[in-house]
Amino acid sequence: MSDAALSALLAACEGFDRVGVAVSGGGDSVAALVLAVEALGPARVAAVTVDHGLRTEAASEAAGVAALCARLGVAHDVLRWDEGPAGGNLMGEARAARLRLIGGWARGRVGAVLLAHTRDDQAETLLMRLARGSGVDGLSGMAAQREAEGMVWLRPLLGVSRAALRDVLRARGVAWVEDPSNADPRFLRVRARQALSVLEGLGIDAATLAATAGRMQRARTVLEGAAQRALEAHVTEDRGILRIGAATLDLPGETRDRLFAHLLMQLSGSAYRPRLEELQRLLAAGRGTLAGCLLRRRGDKLFLGREARAVAELACPAGQDWDGRWRAAGPGPAEIRALGQAGLVQLSQQARDGLHPHWRATGIPEPLLQGLPGLWRDGRLVAAPLAFWPQGWSLSARPLAAIAAAGA
Repeated sequence: MSDAALSALLAACEGFDRVGVAVSGGGDSVAALVLAVEALGPARVAAVTVDHGLRTEAASEAAGVAALCARLGVAHDVLRWDEGPAGGNLMGEARAARLRLIGGWARGRVGAVLLAHTRDDQAETLLMRLARGSGVDGLSGMAAQREAEGMVWLRPLLGVSRAALRDVLRARGVAWVEDPSNADPRFLRVRARQALSVLEGLGIDAATLAATAGRMQRARTVLEGAAQRALEAHVTEDRGILRIGAATLDLPGETRDRLFAHLLMQLSGSAYRPRLEELQRLLAAGRGTLAGCLLRRRGDKLFLGREARAVAELACPAGQDWDGRWRAAGPGPAEIRALGQAGLVQLSQQARDGLHPHWRATGIPEPLLQGLPGLWRDGRLVAAPLAFWPQGWSLSARPLAAIAAAGA
């Protein structure tokens, strides 16, 4: 199995000069590190460990990873989660913290980060999502490659069993640690792992569930293609506002929901789809707010943009990105902020003075226009390139990405 794992890892890392490996000290991640070094050589590998500060043993485990990296000739860093958990979902918060911390560590250092999720992890994920009533997207499991936090994340070992990775370590005389939380039934993943041992009597094992996830991924790709064609046929972007043919509301439910979920994620910058029931309520009404976005209808057109309230407190220098998607270029210092009601009042006065056309000529509903950016200085609007008052400034938005089955 080590040959198959090496081949999968090599294929996943093709095109990346250097990769990072997230190493907790557990068997899966230690095996991923060892295999990465064998496949790529130590110079092309960097390792990182996150100390969540939740267990007293964590510091010594990180030190153990550091010692292994020193023997392998691999650079290693330890990151600490100083904030700690704030809510009741410990596993979820820790996972989000790892993603954020490792993403920040990786940018500028490596081209991709390798995660050691196995076939067993894929099967457990499928069971957990089945328990939550997930549809095609959730049941397609974890993706072999995805992008988040400005980084590419690779999972080349999704076809390899947990037991096989431990065999790799035994064959090389490499030790690992067992996290006691992996046996704590308070956590859903542990209960899913325990359920798998029972389900094997029905022929439902990790290999079967992982194969099912693969088939669902293929189905998802087909559905994403239908949604992409709908996007190309019915959606245009003008001044940062999406104009959508109202006929999209009559598309097959799966295509319609997928299309609008994608658009909401693109505008809001969220990495997660809105809840299905909330999305369907929004579309049934044909107007409303969701995920920091506002939907309005005029005749046969839907208008979708940022909700002014969601961006009212966002501000940054003109040379930086505003709301994750807008950039400005122009003369002198200025700050990017939402136009808001104050900006529209100023623009209306200037239009009455004949300085430029009235903002209503944009054809954009007023609540949506308030959520668009303008250039401000000392609390006063100095330019509104999206509303006929550029003053030498320009604003451009990151274009919509294609709909793709990126997985989770």
